[in-house]
Amino acid sequence: MKFITDKAVTEASEIEYIRFGSGDKTLVILPGLSVQSVIPSAPAIAKQYEALCDEFTVYLFDRRSVLPDTYKIADMARDTAEAIKTIGLKDVCLFGVSQGGMIAIEIAARYPGLVNKMVLGSTACRIDDERIAAVSEWIELAKKAKSEELYLTFAKYVYPESFYNEYRKAFAVLSRTVTDSDLERFTILAEGIKGLDLTENVKKIECPVLVIGDSDDAVLGPDASEEIAELLKNGSLYMYSGYGHAVYDMAPDYIQRLLSFFTRDF
Repeated sequence: MKFITDKAVTEASEIEYIRFGSGDKTLVILPGLSVQSVIPSAPAIAKQYEALCDEFTVYLFDRRSVLPDTYKIADMARDTAEAIKTIGLKDVCLFGVSQGGMIAIEIAARYPGLVNKMVLGSTACRIDDERIAAVSEWIELAKKAKSEELYLTFAKYVYPESFYNEYRKAFAVLSRTVTDSDLERFTILAEGIKGLDLTENVKKIECPVLVIGDSDDAVLGPDASEEIAELLKNGSLYMYSGYGHAVYDMAPDYIQRLLSFFTRDF
């Protein structure tokens, strides 16, 4: 699967992105929080979304390359929206997962001209004490530079138990590649969701939205997806079961569900 990596350079920031596919429509993917940048995983990402590549040219954006000490979701959305506009994209289909979904909500509400349709996967519009619990645990491990424990704890929350147990050793090996810079970056991004409340922004969104969650989401809980769907003017909800927070990576029909929604006439 062919892909390119490039950078969108704006007056305020520089953001790396992956581009693949050759379709007439444009799909922008905003990934969730990760211990390390997803950009080095470009080959696997392009392969994962291969079924979309005839219909879409796909862009997956990382967070900005150099982070300020404090970086909230509103800041991430502003920088990402500027990056999208800088490379000439508009009227896009937008797919955001987890923290990327929070950014997507902010973009759709504040920059409606950029978004035609949107899918929100395993995300939340509001962070309370219960929904911050897993992320707070990750932040503490990152601050203590416990890379292996962070990687394993992150994976244990995000993936189904059977998957975690099968790949536990692989996660431990991957943790050896984590740098001090990765940990610092992760901490800033993770702390960016604290105090989040986008409930009023969700109500402003005009475009069609599909919310996808999982009843076994151990990070944000299933009620987070249900809450968003209830607030939307033009939204629908689909809930999986048994795949956990990373249902977007685990459910075998997830990509086809994206394709069906994004190619449907509204």
